[in-house]
Amino acid sequence: MGLFLAPECLPFAIAAAVLAGLTVIEMLATVMGFSITELLGKPDFNSHDGLAGYLSWLNVGGVPLLILLMMALGFFAIAGFAVQAVAGAFWAPLPAAVAVVPALAVTFPMVRASSRTVARIVPHDETYAVDLDTLIGRTGEVSLGPLDQGLPGRIRVKDQHGNWHVLRAKAAKGQDPLTIGTQVLLVDRKADVFIAIPALADPAGGDNQSFREQP
Repeated sequence: MGLFLAPECLPFAIAAAVLAGLTVIEMLATVMGFSITELLGKPDFNSHDGLAGYLSWLNVGGVPLLILLMMALGFFAIAGFAVQAVAGAFWAPLPAAVAVVPALAVTFPMVRASSRTVARIVPHDETYAVDLDTLIGRTGEVSLGPLDQGLPGRIRVKDQHGNWHVLRAKAAKGQDPLTIGTQVLLVDRKADVFIAIPALADPAGGDNQSFREQP
């Protein structure tokens, strides 16, 4: 704790505190039915020149921006505290401005290596560009719930191309709560929130035809 509160470790303590805050915010947002990660999305870099080239090297655009930021904060804090601990063991802790340099030198390659691994996992649960109306009438599974008429939960749906989408959804009016793991049918949407019913309750006889919820 003494090292954490030491003035020479202030940049790393701030990074650790920001990381903890972002983690708590994302957890609370997920419980409330939305995600800061999806809100920020993935930056799109089509160029590999100049600043865009350096950002591309860090895999910016390959993973959601929030995840990349959290990894950078975490590695920076860990590397900084490690540098100061080693310096203190052999001589004395370095000035904060000096310790930041080796900490950044460790952070960049660690972020690159880790983000490349994460990028192989994250796209399976990302929403690809698609006309949302084409997802109405398809079946999916509740992944965050239960779904009721209150705050939206989350469902996972596969589109006609075989891509998975994570969507915000509520249960239809008068529908009992739909628990996690329930197979549901998307019957309508209001803005970016889909309306769902149990898949077995498909009023069209299970032929994957959609209908619109009456107001």
